[in-house]
Amino acid sequence: MIENWNHFLLPYNQAVDELKVKLRGMRKQFQNKNQRSPIEFVTGRVKPVDSIKEKMNRRHVSEERLEQDMQDIAGLRIMCQFVEDIYQVVDLLRKRSDMTILEERDYIHNEKPSGYRSYHIVIEYPVQMVTGEKKILAEVQVRTLAMNFWATIEHSLNYKYQGEFPEELSARLQRAAEAAFKLDTEMSEIREEIEEAQHLFSYGKGSDPQPPNKRDDQG
Repeated sequence: MIENWNHFLLPYNQAVDELKVKLRGMRKQFQNKNQRSPIEFVTGRVKPVDSIKEKMNRRHVSEERLEQDMQDIAGLRIMCQFVEDIYQVVDLLRKRSDMTILEERDYIHNEKPSGYRSYHIVIEYPVQMVTGEKKILAEVQVRTLAMNFWATIEHSLNYKYQGEFPEELSARLQRAAEAAFKLDTEMSEIREEIEEAQHLFSYGKGSDPQPPNKRDDQG
């Protein structure tokens, strides 16, 4: 029986804090080289206790198996401008030695029936505690800004309807998801024009000499 949830979640909070710093650091490394970063911004959170309990009941996860069976207690989200950036970020994560990728799920080209698109990576991450090293599971979601907008709206509606969407609303959400992906596709096709414009905007007259992607402190 988990009696002290703050104690249980402590390594997860530490993992999220550390991973946010490291992932944002990747973005800054591109900027320091005057290169466009595939990472637009990074957010992270530890799942609230009520959400953990609800998912335990829904998925029939026992407390003894919680650390092994619930992969998203610690969650990171990496936002990108273009779909191609997502796969570049995934390749960068695969090369890191400070985390181990256990599972990858590509919901971009294999979207869920609801229309949801994102790239999910389950990692094992070692946290250094005063009692020694503790390896925890964390989920990293990599998506475009358009995908994130759709997923945020869908998540809110899912909370309201508890997953039982009215048929008309479900159909509209699916159409919206397709429209969002079409937007991503169109933006990819004019990517060179966009990047050139962003570069000129960032280095233009009267602007600070900073590369694109200026948001460092979100989330």
